[in-house]
Amino acid sequence: MKQIIIKLEGMKCEMCESHICDCIRKGNPNAKKVKASHRKGEASFLLEDDEKFENSLENIKKDGYTILSYEAKPYEKKGILSFFCKK
Repeated sequence: MKQIIIKLEGMKCEMCESHICDCIRKGNPNAKKVKASHRKGEASFLLEDDEKFENSLENIKKDGYTILSYEAKPYEKKGILSFFCKK
């Protein structure tokens, strides 16, 4: 799994957060743990390693939000049980 973190500009409220999440899901229907925060100015979601996320970025741009930066990094599960599941 990989985690995609997008820094963006233009979100002003909770409705904007919902709209960003919809753009991400529309571009990547298999996205998991999709969330956005207008206070932090970022959105994040999880994808399988072989999936592309550029469709989600395009959807966000089309809807008038400005993408400042983005990164894709390996996702590590957090929590007490993840300690026992490490390979």
